[in-house]
Amino acid sequence: MNKKRVFHHPSRSLSLALAASVVALAFCVPALASLGGDVSSVEADGAHMKATANVRQTEKYAVHEIKASGGTVVNEYVSPAGRVFAVSWRGPFIPEMQQILGAYFQQFSAALQSQKKQYGHHPLNLQEPGLVVQTGGHMRAYVGRAYVPEMLPQGVHAEEIK
Repeated sequence: MNKKRVFHHPSRSLSLALAASVVALAFCVPALASLGGDVSSVEADGAHMKATANVRQTEKYAVHEIKASGGTVVNEYVSPAGRVFAVSWRGPFIPEMQQILGAYFQQFSAALQSQKKQYGHHPLNLQEPGLVVQTGGHMRAYVGRAYVPEMLPQGVHAEEIK
């Protein structure tokens, strides 16, 4: 008996796996706040990720860098008012999106579902009212960022979120 093997393009499989992971996280990971949360949510994220943290202060905001033991680095951008207006990540693993998006995860999840047919082989670039999420990369080298345009401090441009 011959078995037929079907091989899928690696980036399509990766894209589908990422989408499935994001949807699965909606049901199994508690949100602790992050994007849109206050500065105390940064500490909660670090504890949840069992990570080390460093803070870098700029003129317009503070960047809290959280390094997980698995190598993924999450940067949380905190405004002078103490709110997390953006997050970015890089590393071998995608961070728990519900964890870092906090209250914005529902909007992200809904937008991801509505773009299912367009997602395919391309990096994710969601530009929703009140939320931007951009991701890319490949196995063991993921990058991304998410921000709330209305929350960017005066004089801060989206290009600064890396």
